[in-house]
Amino acid sequence: MKTTVNGIGVNYDLQGPPDAPVVTLSHSLATDSAMWDPQVPALTRRYRVLRYDTRGHGGTDVPPGPYTLDRLAEDARALLAALGIAKTHWVGLSMGGMIGQMLALKAPELFLSLSLCDTSSRVPADAKPQWEERIRIAESQGMEPLVEPTLGRWFTAPFRQAHPERVEPVAAMIRRTPPGGYAGCCAAISALDLTERISAITVPTLVVVGEDDPGTPVAASEVIRAKIRGARLVVLEAAAHLSNIEQPEAFTRALLEFLDGVEAA
Repeated sequence: MKTTVNGIGVNYDLQGPPDAPVVTLSHSLATDSAMWDPQVPALTRRYRVLRYDTRGHGGTDVPPGPYTLDRLAEDARALLAALGIAKTHWVGLSMGGMIGQMLALKAPELFLSLSLCDTSSRVPADAKPQWEERIRIAESQGMEPLVEPTLGRWFTAPFRQAHPERVEPVAAMIRRTPPGGYAGCCAAISALDLTERISAITVPTLVVVGEDDPGTPVAASEVIRAKIRGARLVVLEAAAHLSNIEQPEAFTRALLEFLDGVEAA
């Protein structure tokens, strides 16, 4: 389905019991809402699940960049308003977690809970040249040169070797990401600097990270856990950046345990 918010067409999918609490799933850079396929069957048994494609990704429009995290958060807020969703549990992985932090600071009244997965609250200055290089490659050569390096960060080597059937769909997502959308969101991510602000977040918060995540390592999740009062940290063994795909059962179990606990409180 598609609706127009903030002047762009946003692709989304909404499924699950109509009267159940809403869970919004926000994907990583260079993927789309299909990234959450491993979690949706279990979630939709008990929750109304909203998936959407971030600006510049999937079936959502690709306006000229660069983008900002504030703009990406405003897209999400406008989508929730357009769908008549007053409150939601937010589950964001990587870029989706960054959007979730920004939106929780801007509009805390929207949140039932916040799950921040394989993400960070800050991109250090010495990492910004890496983001500039990724933008340059996408804009000059397209997405193909970025596929293998990205997969190398997103999955452990044993998983890539043992499960090509689960890695290849992710490679396809990277390849079909519009270079302009990728570059626009890279610009937003490279400016991330929320560490000193997120202590203002008061909603129930879960932090999940793969123990082998090189891009947003366990140390980054520990910072988030320390800054947000009462946040719970779960470290998933034998998982890198896309921990929801590499360890889907453990990821989904941790997420449902948290969501069900919030709902029962």
